[in-house]
Amino acid sequence: MLNWLRPQALAETYRDPVSWAILAVDLFPVYAVLQFGWDATALVFLYWLENVIIGAITLLRMLATSLRAGPFGVAGMLFIGPFFTVHYGMFCFVHGIFLAAFSAISQGSDDAPFMDPVSLIQFALGTGAHMALFAAVIVALQLFLFFRDFIARGEWRESDVMVEMTRPYGRVVVLHIALFVGFGVMIALGQPMLGVLGLIALKALWGMYQAHRRHIQPQLESVEKVDEPSPI
Repeated sequence: MLNWLRPQALAETYRDPVSWAILAVDLFPVYAVLQFGWDATALVFLYWLENVIIGAITLLRMLATSLRAGPFGVAGMLFIGPFFTVHYGMFCFVHGIFLAAFSAISQGSDDAPFMDPVSLIQFALGTGAHMALFAAVIVALQLFLFFRDFIARGEWRESDVMVEMTRPYGRVVVLHIALFVGFGVMIALGQPMLGVLGLIALKALWGMYQAHRRHIQPQLESVEKVDEPSPI
């Protein structure tokens, strides 16, 4: 599991300039903390916005994969696409409300905010200076990875709509559990800067792991194809 932390594995992963771009995006919030005074609320809502963005990218991946099945696949997306949008959207919405409640608690307020999805996104974009710019950079990076890895490299031909639909949920669960734990510890210890930097480091480590997986995925697929038995 931790083989990706070996120096050789990291060196191979970071021969790709895109891996450095991903790491820069993950560490850029340090600059926002030092330059713009971002607090933990702004940071966790940046990560929440990233989950929303990844949901939109997932829809694009599902649509591209559905093209393999021709008109029937596209017709199926007329049902699966809206289902995913509502289900994943509600998933993110509930997590966003919890984050907003944690934010209120950390600021000494007893009022748990209740917002609609659009207001929640607007609230998230207003939690830190230049938040919209940070979100736009994440959108640009995710679109680049979508077109380079999923479209240009032909990953869409090897995937499945249902696989793509379920892919972002694990990431959201793991990340948000970590965020809730980190946010709670930060409140308990009363050390906001330590908590913020810890969350950034956690997110950067997750990004390094994902970059390594992205690097070795084509190699794994090549090995699997070689190991496939020849038809008789």
